[in-house]
Amino acid sequence: MREWWRELAGLVLPADCAGCGAARVLLCGACRGALSGAGAGRVRPAARRAGPSGLPAVYAGARYEDAVRAVVLAHKERGALPLAGPLGTALAAAVARAGGGGAAGGAELVLVPVPSARRAVRARGHDPARRIALAASGRLRGCGAAARVAPVLRLRRAVADQAGLGARERWENLAGALEVLPGAAVLAAGARIVLVDDVITTGATLAEAARALRAAGLRAEAAAVVAAPADSFASRRTAATRTGQKSCE
Repeated sequence: MREWWRELAGLVLPADCAGCGAARVLLCGACRGALSGAGAGRVRPAARRAGPSGLPAVYAGARYEDAVRAVVLAHKERGALPLAGPLGTALAAAVARAGGGGAAGGAELVLVPVPSARRAVRARGHDPARRIALAASGRLRGCGAAARVAPVLRLRRAVADQAGLGARERWENLAGALEVLPGAAVLAAGARIVLVDDVITTGATLAEAARALRAAGLRAEAAAVVAAPADSFASRRTAATRTGQKSCE
């Protein structure tokens, strides 16, 4: 009921822009543009440019700063559920840059979201990464990709809150913490797998997710996130979309 009410409230109640605070609009044009995916590209973890062992290539749809950061937090921590759509647009662009935006005739594309802890899902009333992944898969299908979401990962043990932990502490905190649900490997077998999350910092979470997939006989071709710190982008050149051409970037 709480999730249903949040969806309804987000549609009918006046709101200020989640990115900049502009009056009476959920997301203004400028802030929506920041999540368009026009600047999507390859990123490196903040702590070590090589990233933790086993981390696949990672792509981000936007820079995690200013309005983008505000929108991510509004969706994740304050339950602004309609923001999953714009965030999914940025994630879809990152997936496309990772090579997952092909035509429907290609291999099936499976987005595997990084799972949240059950206590976090209960506290927030939703699973942010999964919700954004569903929005991104819908946009990718609209662009011709045979995309779907397969939430096959789960936490197999309790982990500490990552906030405030350094890079090494994060890797140690998450080591061996994820696993593929029993019998769920078949849901992604034979497909092109892209791990997805909202934000990357050290890369520890995505590296552990990739390890858990490998342990179940699966392999992530790449990882994609909504946003990453500005200084983690491999190139500062903006990937502009071609005028008049349908694109998920």
